Amino acid sequence: MLHDLDEKPQVIEYLLHPFSKSELSDILLMLDMKPLDLIRKNEPVFQEKYASGNFTDEQWIDIMLENPILIERPIVVKNGKAIIALPIELIKNFIEK
Repeated sequence: MLHDLDEKPQVIEYLLHPFSKSELSDILLMLDMKPLDLIRKNEPVFQEKYASGNFTDEQWIDIMLENPILIERPIVVKNGKAIIALPIELIKNFIEK
């Protein structure tokens, strides 16, 4: 879809190259989301280890850094703003702004 828009996105494969704490915190700010809102709650690791937990925002960030599979994706960042691009059609509107 981005190829159709003549965009050349930088793809960050955070499962292979995890975010730093400051990068993840910045993304949360750009998304205007709490850490728990960015977590994929259907992931087995979440269900097994964290579903019944009551953690602080800081602890959720640390949990995501330790388990990047829990981070919702894809995240698209442009001009200091970010969206979770699901459904994928959201990318076009976001990129064109």
